[in-house]
Amino acid sequence: MNVMSFLSLIIKNPFRNRTRASLAIVGIAIGIATIVALGMVTGGLQASTQSTLKAGAAEISVAKIGSNTFGSSGGTIDESVAIDIKNISGVKDTAGILRATANVTSVTTTSSSSSNFGPMGFSVSGIDSTKLSLVGIDSVNGTSFSNEGLNEIILGKSLAQNLNKTVGDSINLFGTDFKITGTYETGSFIQDMGAFISLSKLQNLTSNQNKVSTIVVKVNDNANVTQVSQTIQNTYPNDLSATTAADQANRINQSLGVINTASWAISLLAIIIGGIGVINTMIMSVFERTREIGVLKAVGWKSSRILAMILGESIVLTLVAAVIGIILGVVGVEIILNLLSSTGSVIKPVLSLDTLLRAFGVALLVGVIGGLYPAYRASKLAPTEALRYE
Repeated sequence: MNVMSFLSLIIKNPFRNRTRASLAIVGIAIGIATIVALGMVTGGLQASTQSTLKAGAAEISVAKIGSNTFGSSGGTIDESVAIDIKNISGVKDTAGILRATANVTSVTTTSSSSSNFGPMGFSVSGIDSTKLSLVGIDSVNGTSFSNEGLNEIILGKSLAQNLNKTVGDSINLFGTDFKITGTYETGSFIQDMGAFISLSKLQNLTSNQNKVSTIVVKVNDNANVTQVSQTIQNTYPNDLSATTAADQANRINQSLGVINTASWAISLLAIIIGGIGVINTMIMSVFERTREIGVLKAVGWKSSRILAMILGESIVLTLVAAVIGIILGVVGVEIILNLLSSTGSVIKPVLSLDTLLRAFGVALLVGVIGGLYPAYRASKLAPTEALRYE
């Protein structure tokens, strides 16, 4: 038998009993799909995290001690502090940002989009429009808002999609109608689900005159970000905390590491459960083909060739399961994120090469582990015993 005929035999044999093969494939595919789904979500979040290191954006974020990472809770800072920090050695520019939450009830939306947000609503930030580059907004589709007290606003791309709003539409915010002058996209799922208006306007709406939630700091090209951050903290001890963008990204990545660990745990579980399923399927296949294997040995097939055939059939079975699992994982993530409309257009899942290699690697390992014993058992069958088997 030539090589092509041998390979053809390996590909066809696993599907003689379609029911048993289908059950084994489904069992393995579910594990693979879970690995792919988690990998895509983690990849998407990691890609978004990298936007915090975007060139041109501020490298340091200053907030009240006890505030969260984005300074949206934990107290406000006098706006004048931003000017004082700008005078610190190594600082190129600063911008004060006031953040507030727009609840669903305070925003005029269409009925189809009113369910897109949880009870926390979305973030509205007040900033000087000339400082938008410090928060990673390099360009605006349309025009930026005015700092002259006009009721103008720009929306993140994801927020605009969820609200079904576009440039020229209006939106009611805190009881005031705002005209949408533009939309923006930073690549950060947090930023792109928010909105920006002028700092003075938000201060008036929220009764936070001359107050900001956080101050973003851009350092000089030749300055050491860590040193500048430490200088700021030393200047305002027990009052302000300064966090670099790199530190923020590392913290988020550490949190994502939990998801990654869960993915590896599922990989191990898939190997164990899938391996047991494949062993059962291949042992039954060998049991049913005992006489056939005896005939092959009687006509000159060596034990090594029998072993290669059964092991190959096992690997074919698991690789088919891998392909189906990858498809299920990709489709499943898209469907789930679309159903969860509050995050559907926020998290952008990423199917990386690493995720694909892990999926196929797990499938291959399952095929080898699951097929090794049945293949060994088949290769050791004595021709005379096998031919007498009924």
